[in-house]
Amino acid sequence: MKTDYFSQRSSIREYDNKSIPESLIRDIIERAMRAPTCGNMQLYSVIITRDPNKKAKLSEQHFNQPAATNSDLILTICADFNRFSRWCEISGATPGYSNFHSFITALTDAVILAQQIVTIAEMEGLGTCYLGTVTYNADAISNLLELPSLVVPVASISIGYPKNIPAQVERLPIEAILHNEIYRKDSDEDIRRLYKAKEEFPENIEYVKINSKPSLASIFTDIRYPKEMNELISQKFLSLLNEKDFLPH
Repeated sequence: MKTDYFSQRSSIREYDNKSIPESLIRDIIERAMRAPTCGNMQLYSVIITRDPNKKAKLSEQHFNQPAATNSDLILTICADFNRFSRWCEISGATPGYSNFHSFITALTDAVILAQQIVTIAEMEGLGTCYLGTVTYNADAISNLLELPSLVVPVASISIGYPKNIPAQVERLPIEAILHNEIYRKDSDEDIRRLYKAKEEFPENIEYVKINSKPSLASIFTDIRYPKEMNELISQKFLSLLNEKDFLPH
């Protein structure tokens, strides 16, 4: 393991055509299961998709982005209160987890596990990339993976051996996210200063130019994450939570 791993890491979207041993994947997930979990309930499940035909269908729900199609496998991490609720029922206890708070609890468990998987996998020399599109098509992914009640996909990770290591993308300075004692109330000028390096990052300048937008901020609001898209995804995801019994019918 490189001592500078955390400061040097980057997401991988191009992978070698080399298969990851099943034993290594199991070992990574098993070690990741030592991550913190609410009440030691382990409210998550991980579905490995490796079969070429099944991965192709799953990749379609991730818009066939190269990080999905070129990877050796895709892990779908689910917020899962189904297994725990069933254990309660067969043990003569009455579960009360068909509610939004329970979804948030399972969501937290799942995303902590997901990041632990990513860290361990990368320390083992593998490359990973989060597929943010998991929430875009969570309903279709749920159907593909045959997820039961109280199980919802919340994170997807592509994994493989890196074909190359890309240059790192920009990050905000620590001053942007670090607050002492209370939330700092930044002025407009402070916000401009904190985002200055991001706006001046060469790739971002080019992105603004080729899209003929007035600012980098408008790339996010008009192209990458527009209001209409966010509202549509929100409606679909809420419908899925209702279908999976995390919301009152």
